[in-house]
Amino acid sequence: MVYDLIIVGSGAAGLSAGLYAGRYNMKVLIVRGEFGGESATGGVFWNYPGTGPIDGYELMRKMESQAKDVGSELIDGKVLDIKRNGHCFDVVVQDGNKPIEHFGARTIILANGAERRKLGLPLEKELLHKGVHYCVTCDGPVYVDKTIAVIGGGDAAVKGVSLAGQFAKKVYLIVRGTDLRAEPVNIEEMKKLGDKVEIIYGTEVKELVGVEKLEKIILTKTYNGSDELLLDGIFIEIGTLPNVTIAKSLGSNIDDKGYVMVDNSMKTNVDGLFACGDAVNFFGSFKQAITAAAMGAVAATSAYQDYKVHGELCQIHWIPTELEK
Repeated sequence: MVYDLIIVGSGAAGLSAGLYAGRYNMKVLIVRGEFGGESATGGVFWNYPGTGPIDGYELMRKMESQAKDVGSELIDGKVLDIKRNGHCFDVVVQDGNKPIEHFGARTIILANGAERRKLGLPLEKELLHKGVHYCVTCDGPVYVDKTIAVIGGGDAAVKGVSLAGQFAKKVYLIVRGTDLRAEPVNIEEMKKLGDKVEIIYGTEVKELVGVEKLEKIILTKTYNGSDELLLDGIFIEIGTLPNVTIAKSLGSNIDDKGYVMVDNSMKTNVDGLFACGDAVNFFGSFKQAITAAAMGAVAATSAYQDYKVHGELCQIHWIPTELEK
């Protein structure tokens, strides 16, 4: 089966691309991977236009439904490999223990996102959204007049403190190193919060404590005579790991921070290959569902324009390749 467009990923970027491409009457296949991406596990969205407060998983279900309504097909599974084959792409997919399948595509959109770096501690997964979070912008407003900590020393962490300080009673910034790596302008903005913020340098979180919700954290060194901090919540802002393995294998340019390089049309340096969402070097460090959705719309429009020019060449040349052992 040859599709006009195959989209890898079903987060905000991928589903938005599926919606727009479907409206262009393209034959579209979306390979879900992990449904909803980071957005599906991001907790309540307080700032997505037109919805009011909405759970990220519910928002992604609504977006998926819209993509289906315009004809986009969705399948479960993981993309194992993508190879160029003439004017086509051969997309190799496997769902669990099911047989490997090959799908042809005239154009590709990579929307497989990035993963937030984890602390790698016991209970980190169990306490997710029960005091453990990875996005101040997404979940911070629930901690009005509470005591929280932000983990990290870069721009994301420092800006997270500035935002959290607008509603939290007290904010600790826990920094592994001996200084901050954030831009000076962001540090100065954080300093405006005064005594509401305390920075703890040269320490890490070594343990999370809580049953039904986070109660406290244990540090690797003492602070004010104790290695414990009683907290209502923590926000882990230590960066992301973009998923670029497939992009690299296809020859896409990757920047020095590890992101797929795209132009304003979301086109990579590889003909017929587009990318969008958290894995690309667009919008800088501002990674939100709304920016991902915007990029998905642009990528789909660009893929459609490419398909109109080059799409018919694909059918002649496409023969499934064998997945390398």
